[in-house]
Parts: sequence; structure tokens; C-alpha cells
Amino acid sequence: MDAQIAVVGALDTKGAEFSFLCERIRAAGGRPLLIDFGVLGDPEIQADVTAQEVARAGGGDLDAMRQERHKDYCMRTMSAGLRAVVRSLFDEGRLQGIIGMGGSGGTSIATSAMRALPVAVPKLMVSTVGGGNVSAYAGTKDITFMPSVVDVAGLNQLSRDIYANAAGAIVGMVHRAPVEAEAVERPIVAASMFGNTTQAVDGARKIFEARDLEVLVFHATGVGGRTMEDLIASGYISASFDLTTTELADCVCGGVFDAGPERCLAAAQAGVPTVLVPGCVDMANFGGRATVPAQYQNRLLYEWNPDITLLRTNAEENRKMGQMIAQAANASTGPVEILLPLKGVSMLDAPGEMFWDPEADAACFDAIREYLKPGIPLRELDLNINDPEFARAAAERLLALLVGS
Repeated sequence: MDAQIAVVGALDTKGAEFSFLCERIRAAGGRPLLIDFGVLGDPEIQADVTAQEVARAGGGDLDAMRQERHKDYCMRTMSAGLRAVVRSLFDEGRLQGIIGMGGSGGTSIATSAMRALPVAVPKLMVSTVGGGNVSAYAGTKDITFMPSVVDVAGLNQLSRDIYANAAGAIVGMVHRAPVEAEAVERPIVAASMFGNTTQAVDGARKIFEARDLEVLVFHATGVGGRTMEDLIASGYISASFDLTTTELADCVCGGVFDAGPERCLAAAQAGVPTVLVPGCVDMANFGGRATVPAQYQNRLLYEWNPDITLLRTNAEENRKMGQMIAQAANASTGPVEILLPLKGVSMLDAPGEMFWDPEADAACFDAIREYLKPGIPLRELDLNINDPEFARAAAERLLALLVGS
């Protein structure tokens, strides 16, 4: 059977564009299922799922919305409705992929529905904002963005080529060669990593893989931590090896890799076996040197690359992070342990290195000791986080927690 692809957009203003897109999807071997979320007026072409149906699914009335014209309410209602419609189609086995086209408003509504689908379901957004910062639209899901180059407003020599490429891309994604499933599904370990903890995580990953565990490594860049937390909360992950909690530093200091104050809580709430380490809490991340906020300009800074400047966190900031780590462990409904690398929490935080600051590290460690509930194991190792012995000890503790659970 040809793959059925949800094609979502505002058909009251972009009928010709979506008609062309559906035509090219059919030509490429896909079956478009056209869903309208236009609010301004009647559709220019017929949809398989009408805007009235989408509005009802979102708890609204399309006629009333058109009369009142409160854009914020319309956006919320159609986003909720499209999410419900698309998820229902997927749950019924009637959707193998999704594509949308639009400007910032259409992108917001379409990607809201895409985020309701599981990871690995093909998702493609042709958007006027596709070449910019799309993190708010993508969230923690694997949405592919294609810049529309010109506005999604009419068919022309350029837009036809772009829409045709988009049609070929989404059909190719849903028709991809199947990935053979493993005969026996292995437990999955989520591991957080940064450039400054790569040695530690790579060492632990080899130990896990030797024990027939599958390891998913997440780059602790804000969205990486949120994605890891989202997968843990969804029940996809068997254990959490949270060796790199640096996103807490960005939360405390206002850095660019902030994953929110709830970082580290998903594993606690899901009850999966967890090892927590204050990895890379010595650094908060900002953009280029000129982007560092004024209050930090006289602090110790390290230009990691032209686009990333690291701020060495101080004792006060480390104490706050230590408290957050302890509170995450305290909230755990499953087995959890904390390991402290007393000789430094990153590659830069080691004796003789630029960020070596035993007093700042001690503030974090002391806060963990102070706020941690009795009975939760706390292991202190006179090692740097990247020492092979530390990676081995942390990996073995997680393996022990897995066996015990």
C-alpha cells in the first residue's frame, strides 16, 4: 500500500500551493491526506479533513472564530485540534508521515501537531523560518525543516522546485528501506555528554555495550537534555547515566544551553535506575565573547570556539546546582546514586587546568551532602571525571542498580 502522508496547512489562503504539493506527492508514490487548519475564510480546494473538524477537535467553533477573529485564540484552538486529529490518525495506523508548509503562524500550528507524533515518524516542515532558529518549533522531536526561500504565497518558477523537492523528500522518508529490528530488544541507557566529558562517557558506553545494553548519548545543549528527559518520561529509557548535568549551570547563570529547572527530574519521576554526577557544572555557556552578559565580563571566561564562550561558575552558583542535584535524587521513585569526582568535574576543571577551582567544586559537593536525604548512596572518588577509573566506577554502579531493579 502507498504510504499515506498527512498534508497540513491553511487552505483558505494557500490552496494552489497545497494542490501542487499533493499532486507531486502522488507522482512520487505517496497518498496525501489533506488537512485544513485555515481560519480566515472558505478553503480554495477540498480537504479530506476540514477546518471545521479541526476546530471541533480543538474545542472550538469555526464560524464563531471567524466572526470574532481573536488570532491568539484561533491559533491555540487550531493547534490543539490539529494535534488531536493527527495523533488519532497515527494511532489508527492511517498516517505514516506528515508535511506542512507556511509562514511563522502556519509553522507554529503544523509543528505543534508534528510534536505529538513519536520520534522516527517522518516530519517535514517547509517554512519561511526554516533557515533560522527553529528550536521553539522543533521542541524535542525530529522535525526536518526546509527553508521555503520565498514566502508560501503563490506558485512560481522557484517555489515549484522547492515544493517538488519537499514532496520527494517526505515520500522518500516514508518509503525508506526498513531497519531490521533486533531479535531481542536490549535495555536502553540514556547518557548525557559534553565535549568536556567525552572521555568519561565514551569509556562508560563501552562498558555498557559489552554488557549488551544499548546507549543513547545526548549532547547537553539544552535541547539535548530536554530530549533525553522527554524520552525518559515517555517510558522509552531503561536507565539514566546522567554524567553531564551542565545544563543546570546555564539554568542558574542564564546561559544558552538552559534545559529548565526541571532538568534531572524525569528519571526521578519515572523511577528508572539513575546515576547522577555533577559533570561540567564548572561551566555555563554563552555565544561569542561579545554576547556574554555584562555582569560576567570580568569573570573567568574561556573561548571554547568562536561561537561558544564558557563562564567558570563560582561557589555561590555551584551551591545552587548542588542543591538542585540533591533535590532531584530526593524526588526519585527508583534506585539512584550520586558520584562525586573530587579531582574535577570536567576536562578544564583538573589540577593545572584553566577552570581548576577546588573551592567552587567543594561548594557544589557540600550542598549535595547537606540536602541529600539519608539513605541515598553518595560515593566520593578522588578522581577527575574523565579518569578511566571514574567512568568504570560510575558505569558499574548503574549496572548494579539495573540488576537490583
